[in-house]
Amino acid sequence: MTAGTVAGDGTAPAPRRLTIGKVLAALSEDFPDVTASKIRFLEAEGLVLPHRTASGYRTYTEDDVRRLHYVLTAQRDRYWPLKVIRDALDALDRGLAEPVDNAGGRPQPPAPSDDPEVPQPHELLPRRDISLTGPELREATGIDRETMHALETYGLLQPDGRGHFGHEALAIAAAARTLAAHGLEARHLRPFRTAADREIGLVDQVLATRRGSGTREDRAAEIASACIALHVALVRAGLAR
Repeated sequence: MTAGTVAGDGTAPAPRRLTIGKVLAALSEDFPDVTASKIRFLEAEGLVLPHRTASGYRTYTEDDVRRLHYVLTAQRDRYWPLKVIRDALDALDRGLAEPVDNAGGRPQPPAPSDDPEVPQPHELLPRRDISLTGPELREATGIDRETMHALETYGLLQPDGRGHFGHEALAIAAAARTLAAHGLEARHLRPFRTAADREIGLVDQVLATRRGSGTREDRAAEIASACIALHVALVRAGLAR
């Protein structure tokens, strides 16, 4: 149960600090009997953790007030004991669903959901709607002749027998242009080609050794979509560390 507004420079401003008197005023409309002693008791139970000033005074944030409101509501309306409330708060802090409305409830982890940024299997089926010449690809993506030659040299752009490039080449060249702005040259992108070839090889191996329903092309797209989802999840987990 955390909240914060991101400032224009990408950092979160310091939360507004409230005295215990202002906290009581904010809660009094819904809980007219709440007292400072009650709030300090909930603090002693670890349900709210106010900030302490250098002189030892407690100060609270708006999120602390929302947390206290949740605790007091759970006690008054649900008759939850503190242990269940503590488990519910822990679940909410970790992005889980709160326990069901009884003392024996357990926090529920979220069900896996499709990542909207990962292409679905049907989106991975080969597209043959365009065929671009080299100059057309450069014009569409803004890469120069030298960069395009380097991308071909390192296997990231692969023309067909007529020297033309398909729809995927647009995304490859555009991504390479963005990465170049961050100092990554075509030679640095070779590992992506190697990794993609390994994933393609894994897909081919599965198709060759295991039967399944649907066409070979559809099965390949389904496996590839799952591989991409795994790759994206691993990268996000790594960046979060």
